[in-house]
Formats: sequence, C-alpha cells, structure tokens
Amino acid sequence: MLVTQPRTPSPAPPQVAPDLIADVDDGDRPSITEVNGTVAKFEMAFDPATKDRFAFGVPLLMRIPGYVFLAFAAVIALTVFAAYHGSSNSRLYIWVVEGDRNRVFGSGPLAFIIAFAALGNVVKTALRGVIITRDAIEARFLIAGFPKVKRWTWAQIDRVVVDDEDVMLELWDGTYERLPKVRDGKKLADMVAGIATARGRAVTRLSLDTKH
Repeated sequence: MLVTQPRTPSPAPPQVAPDLIADVDDGDRPSITEVNGTVAKFEMAFDPATKDRFAFGVPLLMRIPGYVFLAFAAVIALTVFAAYHGSSNSRLYIWVVEGDRNRVFGSGPLAFIIAFAALGNVVKTALRGVIITRDAIEARFLIAGFPKVKRWTWAQIDRVVVDDEDVMLELWDGTYERLPKVRDGKKLADMVAGIATARGRAVTRLSLDTKH
C-alpha cells in the first residue's frame, strides 16, 4: 500500500522593507555638512585655461567713501588753483594767497597732499578683492591702511564652502579662510565651486536657512 505525505511548502523569501533599501544604497551616511548644508556633488566643473585670470573687485558700497574723499580733495585743489589764478581783489585770493603769508603750511602744498592721499586711497580700494587663476586663489585685503595679499594653491584646499554671497576655504591643515566681499559674490561662489569640482575638491553649498 502506497502512502503519500503532503508536500511541505518551501519557506518564502524574506521581505525587505522599502525603508531599509535607501539606507544601504552605497554605504553613505549623513555627515555634518549634509545636515547643515547641501554637499554639491553635481556642481558644474569649470577648468580655466592657464592664462585665464578672473578679478573680482570690492562692492560699490565699499568704494563710495573713497570717491567722496576724492571729490572733496578735488574741490580743495580747484579752489586753491582758482585763488592763485584769479583776480587779486577777490575774497578768495585774499583768503588763500594773502593768508598763506601768515600760515606755517601753504594752501598749495596742503591741497597737493590731500589730493595725493585721496587718489592713493581710491587706488588701494581698487586693488582689494579676489583673483582666481587655474593654479590658485588670491585674496587682497586692506589692514590698517596697508594692503595684504593671501594666496592659496588648489593643492592646499580640501573643501570649499559657499552660499549666495560668501566663500570659505577649508585648508589642508584644518584651518578656515573666508574670502573678502566682492561685487559679484554669486559669480565668485559659482566659479570657485566649479573649479574645485574640476580639481576633485569637496564642495558644500549652504542654504540661506542655515547661514548664521
């Protein structure tokens, strides 16, 4: 007599929860930069030519005091010029030219010094800013009236942190350097991020909500 036993069904394959699939996609875990900002993994790379040089000047608001001082110096210089070349009976001639006879320092040399200082101030302000090349980033500051230049090669930069206005560099030794304000901050941030991406550097783009 042949006796048959019911066939035991094979166990079903274990079900994988959908929420676990996203956690094991490539082993990446959230970092502090991903919490406070957005890691720009898809920034458009930009590789400038060897002779390319991109200069970013300071904002117009920072130039206005220098222009005002230059205009004041120009008014003084024109006033002294008009006094020396005008009528000897005019009040301006008497106040400037004849008054210089009793002054320790004459109006002419004083006007020249003021004009020279104002012009130098405008030139120094124009020299401030950021210069980007294929090999390095150069920042030009004005500290206590004296220009100071800082330069970092791309080999010294480990990470670039940018937003719509500012750029900060994380260097190989763990220190940070913030680039000075420039007239077109967004263009500077995009360019630095693009070159950093082409160089294989990490780029973190902060959102406005996380900016302090």
